[in-house]
Amino acid sequence: MRTTARPWTARWRPALAALALLASTAHAQTPPPFEDSMAQRLLACTGCHGPQGRAGRDGYYPRLAGKPAGYLYQQLLSFREGRRQYGPMNTLLAPLSDDYLQAIATHFASLDLPYPPPQSPAMAPADQLRAQTLVRQGHAQRKLPACQQCHGEALLGRQPGVPGLLGLPRDYLLAQLAAWRQGERRSRAPDCMADIARRLDPEDIRAVADWLSAQAVPTGAKPAPASDGKLPLRCGGLP
Repeated sequence: MRTTARPWTARWRPALAALALLASTAHAQTPPPFEDSMAQRLLACTGCHGPQGRAGRDGYYPRLAGKPAGYLYQQLLSFREGRRQYGPMNTLLAPLSDDYLQAIATHFASLDLPYPPPQSPAMAPADQLRAQTLVRQGHAQRKLPACQQCHGEALLGRQPGVPGLLGLPRDYLLAQLAAWRQGERRSRAPDCMADIARRLDPEDIRAVADWLSAQAVPTGAKPAPASDGKLPLRCGGLP
C-alpha cells in the first residue's frame, strides 16, 4: 500500500534540504585547529605588511622580516606611545605590554626570507651622483653623515637597532624621510633622523629614495654587527 507524505513534511522538505547543504558546506570550510603561535597571532600584522612580514604590495607598508629586533621594538614602542602616528597601528598596539612588543619584534627579526627584485625608477645621471654621494660619503659642509656610517656599509642595517635601507619600496622611503623632515615622525631625543632629514633638500630625498629602491639585496645578506665605535650622531631612539 502506497503511503503519502504528510503535508508538513512536504512543506518543509526544501528547507531541510537547504539546511543539510549549509551544514555540509560549513563542515567542508572549517578552518584548521588554532595554533597558539606567534606566527598565527601576528596574522593581524601580515594583513598589511605582507605574508610573513615581507612588505605590502601597495609600496607603503614596509618589510618587517629580518630587521634588527631592537629597531622593530623601538618602532612598536613609538607607535604605542604616540611618537609615530598611524591610527590602525596606534590602536592595535595600545593595550600591549613591553614584553609582548619585544616578542613581536623578536619573531619578525628571526625570519630569514628572500627579498623581491628591486624597483628600477629612471634616474638622470646627476640624480644618481647626488644620491650615491649622500649615501656613501655624506656632505660635510651640511653636517650630513653618509647613510652607510649608521646603516652599515651594505645598507642592510646594524645590530641591535639600526634598520636596513635596501629592500624597501620607493614610496615608503619618500614618505618616511618626508615625515622625519616635517616633524610627523619622531623619536626619543636627541632625534638624529629628524636632524638629518631637515638638512636634506626635497631633491635629495627624491634622489636617495629612487636610488635605494633600485638596489638589489644580496642573497643571504644580514644586518651588520654592532659597531665598536661611536655613530656620527647621538640617537635617542637606539636601544
